[in-house]
Amino acid sequence: MTTLAKIVSEKAGITEAQAQTAVRAVADFLKEKLPAPIAGQVDAVLAADASAVAGAAESLLKGGLGGLLGGTRNDD
Repeated sequence: MTTLAKIVSEKAGITEAQAQTAVRAVADFLKEKLPAPIAGQVDAVLAADASAVAGAAESLLKGGLGGLLGGTRNDD
C-alpha cells in the first residue's frame, strides 16, 4: 500500500498520510464489493509484493476467476 500511497500523494498533491487514508478507503470499498476470492487478494496486491501478486493472479485464473466467468475449475 505504501507504493500506491506515494503515487497517489504525488499525483493528487496531498500528504502521504492523506493518501494512505484514501487508499485504505478504496481498498475497503473494493473488498466489500468484490467476490470473496478476489476481495481476499486486495491487501496482497496493495502490499506490492510481486510474489504475492503473482500467486494471487495464478490462484484467481485457475479457480475463482475461471468459475466466475463461466469456465471450468482447474484444481491441481
